[in-house]
Amino acid sequence: MSKEAIYRLIAVDKEFEGPSETVKVLKNVDLNIAQGESLAILGSSGSGKTTLLHLLGTLDTATSGKIFLDDVDLSTLGGRQRARLRNRDIGFVFQFHHLLPEFTTLENVAMPAFIAGKGRSEGIRMAAETLEMVGLGHRAQHKVTTLSGGERQRAAIARAILLKPSVLLADEPTGNLDEENGSRIGELLVALNEELGMTFVVVTHNPALAGMMHRRLELRSGELYAH
Repeated sequence: MSKEAIYRLIAVDKEFEGPSETVKVLKNVDLNIAQGESLAILGSSGSGKTTLLHLLGTLDTATSGKIFLDDVDLSTLGGRQRARLRNRDIGFVFQFHHLLPEFTTLENVAMPAFIAGKGRSEGIRMAAETLEMVGLGHRAQHKVTTLSGGERQRAAIARAILLKPSVLLADEPTGNLDEENGSRIGELLVALNEELGMTFVVVTHNPALAGMMHRRLELRSGELYAH
C-alpha cells in the first residue's frame, strides 16, 4: 500500500446553526488517508461520521480548515467543479442503495457513464463488466425491484466503481443487511480494494466490517481518535 496521502485534512471544523445555538459537529480534525488504504470510521449516532464523509465527498464544505484531495484544495472548487470531481474521482455507496426501480440492474450501473458523456453502448459494456466483477452478471437484465437486499447493494457498489474512481466512500453499507449478507458485502469491498487499488473510507457501526479495513478511527464528540 502506498504511503502517499490522497486526502489531507488540516484543522477541519464543521458547524451547523441550530434554532438556539451553533452546533460544532467536527472539531479541529487532522487526518491523512493514504492512496489505496481502507479506513473505517466508527462512532455513535451524532458523532459526526456522516458529516465527515460528506466533506470528503464534496457533498458539503467545511466551516474552517482545509481538505485536499490529490493536492487539490476542495474549498477552491465551484459547484460544477465539485460535481465533475464526484462523477470522475469519487464513488459513493449508501445504506440505502438509491437504485432506480424503472430500470434494469445493467442500466442502473451504467448511469455514471451516461452522466460522464459516454455513449450508450460503451456505458452498457462497462456496466456488464463491472457487474461480473461483483458477482452479479447473471442479474444484469433483471429489474432492480426483483433483487434481494444483498444483490441491490452489490449493484450499488458496481455503480459506484464503474468509472474506476480514486476513492470509494461508503456510509453504513451493511446497515440494512443481515449478518451473512453484511459479511459478504464486507468481503467484496476488501477484494475490490485489493484488486482495484482504490482508497476506501467506510463509516459504520458494524465492528466486523470495521475489522476488515486496514485502519480504524473513532469519532467522539466531533474529534478523531485511534480505535
